[in-house]
Amino acid sequence: MVQSGSGQAVCLRGMGIMINRKKTTQDVLQEELLRERAAVLARAGEKLDAAMEKLGKIDAEITASLGLLGGGGERTAVSAAKARRTLLDEINEKIRAYNRQREQVKTRTYYLIVTREALGLVHHHRLAELYRLPPRKQCLPEP
Repeated sequence: MVQSGSGQAVCLRGMGIMINRKKTTQDVLQEELLRERAAVLARAGEKLDAAMEKLGKIDAEITASLGLLGGGGERTAVSAAKARRTLLDEINEKIRAYNRQREQVKTRTYYLIVTREALGLVHHHRLAELYRLPPRKQCLPEP
């Protein structure tokens, strides 16, 4: 006996096995909970990815600005010193923004670990490999 569509019972011929295909309320709730758990975990990972990406962009800006620090061009000593001072201030501000964003990444990593643990996932070694937290940057000394 095989019933499909709105029929719920399936009997496998010769095996005497009866399978009930109708989902119970509990089955539906379990599936919904599993989907929600996966969504929560995905959102936590996406937020961490976004924070890491922003950190990388700030790091690239710092690197580009440090490249500009070396080239002075032909200027008078006074204007060169003023331009260097302005550039140093901009770089130091970017370094402070980097360190703030680094703290955001650290917090997002913590949130992801807490979320994983709440869902029963207790091994986080792979996370440490995927999301390496870079060291803090030190501001450049003022001339």
